[in-house]
Amino acid sequence: MKQQRIAFLDYVRVFACFLVILVHASENFYGAEGSTDMAGPQSFLHNEADRLWVSVYDGFSRMSVPLFIIVSAFLLAPMKAGMTTWEFYRKRALRILPPFFVFMVIYSIIPVLRDQADAAITARDLSRILLNFPTLAGHLWFMYPLFGLYLFIPVISPWLNKATEKEERFFIILFLISTCMPFLNRWFGELWGQCFWNEYHMLWYFSGYLGYLVTAHYIRTHITWSRKTRLTVGFAGMIVGAALTIWSFYVQAVPGVTLSTPEIEIGWCFCTINCVMLTTGTFLIFTCIDKPLRIITDISKMSYGMYLMHIILLGKWVILYKQTLALPTVAAIPAIALTTFVCCYVTTKLISLLPHSKWVIG
Repeated sequence: MKQQRIAFLDYVRVFACFLVILVHASENFYGAEGSTDMAGPQSFLHNEADRLWVSVYDGFSRMSVPLFIIVSAFLLAPMKAGMTTWEFYRKRALRILPPFFVFMVIYSIIPVLRDQADAAITARDLSRILLNFPTLAGHLWFMYPLFGLYLFIPVISPWLNKATEKEERFFIILFLISTCMPFLNRWFGELWGQCFWNEYHMLWYFSGYLGYLVTAHYIRTHITWSRKTRLTVGFAGMIVGAALTIWSFYVQAVPGVTLSTPEIEIGWCFCTINCVMLTTGTFLIFTCIDKPLRIITDISKMSYGMYLMHIILLGKWVILYKQTLALPTVAAIPAIALTTFVCCYVTTKLISLLPHSKWVIG
């Protein structure tokens, strides 16, 4: 029996897909000079406009990955009654692995065709497909934490089925404390068992994307607030979370100075307290949508393929809007993101009309 679509989740998926592209459009304004994809280990902002608008656009968009995690968890955790672990794994694998490996090959080959890499790098990427994503396909990092959550859903499902609201809330509280670790480490050093030979601190097992999975289940199962309350709490969480996420980058990103990307992006880590506030607040707002829209549903169905391919197309629009037309940063970033988004949708939609297209775009 085909699962009935939940209207607001389609809106979330479309919104998150656009935000992913907006993040990568923004990274061209603080990444390495001449880059047309993503930021590297060092960052450089040329002027105050880049500092401001990268902070705003990229900072606000940092909810994109957690939103995808929450959508998946909302739909899949816990497993359906009667489904075995192996049935669950098989269904997920057939859905996501074939397109993933198709694009792994594509991203391994395209750089040498574009003179972005030599044949040796291509051969290396192809030989390591079972180990990690290709050199110039950094956006595919997200698939591995997602795979990890899929692997863990059968493990945590029995607990989710029997856990009380109070027990789930206790887990979430520990998760929220763990999301403060990046800041606590910067201010106070190693904590709760951390040292150079041990990274697994006391709350390690409550940290990471698993916290979003439990949060999604808690929202679905235990949040029975009225629409007004969800909107009020949602907007409060989104605004406060967005302000902290944007501010965390802005205060550190000094124009004209080469900076360490991990340091200035400390508040942009997806499992930080501010990002959790931004993500959960926004998700609560979307839960108030109950009317499906055909175009949103269709884009949602195409979103996996759009995510996989967007880096291939994004660079061309960076060249046009940033270099050729030299648009101001405030306009260039959304122009790059929106044009890439539309092109990805059209391309994915055309591919979907071909026989057996699910093996390419999901």
